[in-house]
Amino acid sequence: MSTPPVRRRLRVSGIVQGVGFRPFVYGLAVDTGLAGFVGNDTDGVFIEVEGEAAALDRFVAALEESAPQAARVQWIGSEDIPPAADTTFRIVASHHAATGTALVSPDLRTCDDCLRELHDPDDRRFGYPFINCTNCGPRFTITQRTPYDRPNTTMQPFEMCETCLAEYRNPADRRFHAQPNACPECGPTVRAIPPSEDPIADARRRVAAGEVVAIKGLGGFHLACDATSDRAVALLRERKGRVDKPFGVMVADVETARSVAFVDENEIRLLTSRERPIVLLAKRTDTTVSELVAPGNGYLGVMLPYTPLHDLLIESGEVWVMTSGNLAEEPIVTQNDDAVGRLGTLADSYLIHDRDIHVPCDDSVIRVLDGAEYPIRRSRGYAPFPVPLPFDAPPILATGGELKATFCLAAGRDGFMSQHIGDMENLETLDAFTHAVGHFVDLFRVEPEVIASDLHPGYLSTRWAEKQSLPVVKVQHHHAHIASVMAEHGVLDPIIGFSFDGTGYGTDGTVWGGEILVADYERFERVGHLEPTLLPGGDAAVKHPARMALSHLRTAGIQWADDLPPVCALTDEDRHLLETQLARGVNTIPTTSMGRLFDAVSAIAGVRQEITYEAQAAIELEALIDVSESGTYTFAVAERDESLVIDPSPVLRSIAADVVAGVPVGVIAARFHRGVAEMIVKTAERVRRRTGLTTVGLSGGVFQNVTLTHATRAALTERNFEVLVHRLVPPNDGGLALGQAAIAAARR
Repeated sequence: MSTPPVRRRLRVSGIVQGVGFRPFVYGLAVDTGLAGFVGNDTDGVFIEVEGEAAALDRFVAALEESAPQAARVQWIGSEDIPPAADTTFRIVASHHAATGTALVSPDLRTCDDCLRELHDPDDRRFGYPFINCTNCGPRFTITQRTPYDRPNTTMQPFEMCETCLAEYRNPADRRFHAQPNACPECGPTVRAIPPSEDPIADARRRVAAGEVVAIKGLGGFHLACDATSDRAVALLRERKGRVDKPFGVMVADVETARSVAFVDENEIRLLTSRERPIVLLAKRTDTTVSELVAPGNGYLGVMLPYTPLHDLLIESGEVWVMTSGNLAEEPIVTQNDDAVGRLGTLADSYLIHDRDIHVPCDDSVIRVLDGAEYPIRRSRGYAPFPVPLPFDAPPILATGGELKATFCLAAGRDGFMSQHIGDMENLETLDAFTHAVGHFVDLFRVEPEVIASDLHPGYLSTRWAEKQSLPVVKVQHHHAHIASVMAEHGVLDPIIGFSFDGTGYGTDGTVWGGEILVADYERFERVGHLEPTLLPGGDAAVKHPARMALSHLRTAGIQWADDLPPVCALTDEDRHLLETQLARGVNTIPTTSMGRLFDAVSAIAGVRQEITYEAQAAIELEALIDVSESGTYTFAVAERDESLVIDPSPVLRSIAADVVAGVPVGVIAARFHRGVAEMIVKTAERVRRRTGLTTVGLSGGVFQNVTLTHATRAALTERNFEVLVHRLVPPNDGGLALGQAAIAAARR
């Protein structure tokens, strides 16, 4: 005797739109012998299924256990309802509502099945640069609103041909309900400027000839050239006004990546992942890549093709520079007309297409730290997937900082981190920021009730926040750094936080950056910091490490001897003016910045006296480390007004003496990095004795340095500390907004 049927209404939330989830549910229901329906709405996916109770239980279990690879199921709600006597299972039309927070999938790299078809001369999509299916292709960058259906994307103008429509409607087809489904007959097309009968071959020919080609990709334009040609790379640098800052490169396969850099298994996993970020790899000395691609840098940013267009352009063995298509400090270009206008002085030709990019999205940049991901820039492939919050948050918009700007739109347990927007130093980037905020508010249907911003009154992000008609919560910069690493690890109790970076506005109005905090989300205590020195002339000191070196030498009581490189780097007149400025305190401000100490050491060691991009002096110092050196420089740590003050004077005296004695730069660099790591451990132990806290968080731009972070983490772990490092958001200012959102939520 058969048991009566049971019907259940299910609600599935997470990344379940644009990842083939409805076709997966359809197939699962049919295979399990269930009837009912599935559809998208503004909250995620809704399902009703009817059949035997045991079959329903198996179905629900498989929803999470066997979901498509790109899906991320966060929650499944279930309730029993009266049977409806359905006899079939179907996909129904999407439901639209004014509320609801459906998650949007990040863009997905081209899957292996589509790549096989792309290169199969007998396939109807052979050589088609927009091939995709339910398992791959554009998602976030083409999504205008939710639910994720073709009319709500920039694919709306392209009406599917009969063959594509048949695939779309066929439950047995890989393209069943694939929203961007298209082919050469009905989908987007590429063209060249100047015109060419074969635009892709024309672009390849031009790159091989040493030209710069502007290529429209997934989230914006790239500027491409031959990375093995000194002349081509120098031409691109001259046109873009990018003197030394590294370019990223694209290679066709892992074998080519191995020919230009050292690659371990963890790095291969990242290179070939569905996110396809730029991965920072240790350079080979015998590489064919021009030294001008990443001058003075020990690492090369390498990525594999992530769209079919890239796959058609780059062949095995080739290495192409693929850098953001923009002028210095401006947002990435996304529109065809804009590209011709704004990139006209940079590119010799253009490879464009007619699928609009709704969301600008730069490439993500990732390092590997101790075998796991360590983000430097979180953007394409990761955004807008939320970072889970450790507690419920009211609707909050956190505006981040100034450099490497991102924002966070938080609600409930979701912190929707934006893509990388750029440095908030001009109106163009501010406009891009404003547009991106509006898109997130519309996309996730979250209307903020409060805005969190940095304390710095001069940041464009802070001034923007103050102009909105909402309450503003001001968050101290370094507190936000520590809260960000706490939030991504779900930590609720106070921790010892080391927040080391270049610049952050302190509660005393000075420039902080070498901070030891005891912090939770609501409050922090500054229990230690680097000994203050004077920052002479603001940006003049940041861009000229020689000036910072002389300021640190003066604070340490070390004579400006002519045999020290930063002293020689300045003219007699410059040194006299600097001495007067420091003595009288004219146009100076005290700073405890660890980033500026790295600059000073780099200059004293003779590595870099002036910079052309942020953190260049520290990056080049790290690149020169002699890994065989086991010596260390020792910081002095004193207690002053119940605060630990880290005095770098002994370190600076030792470095100056070693420089005069001719000690190799690599040895000096190794001793300094080891000295910083040991100082962190010793101060952490002193704070532990005072507070009983055993968890340490490392955050701030200085910890982008994996040599320092690895050494510090290992030494702290040996002394029985639990160590939190970033895995989901960057340690630099690109992760600030997450910490701001968590702090604002806790205070509310």
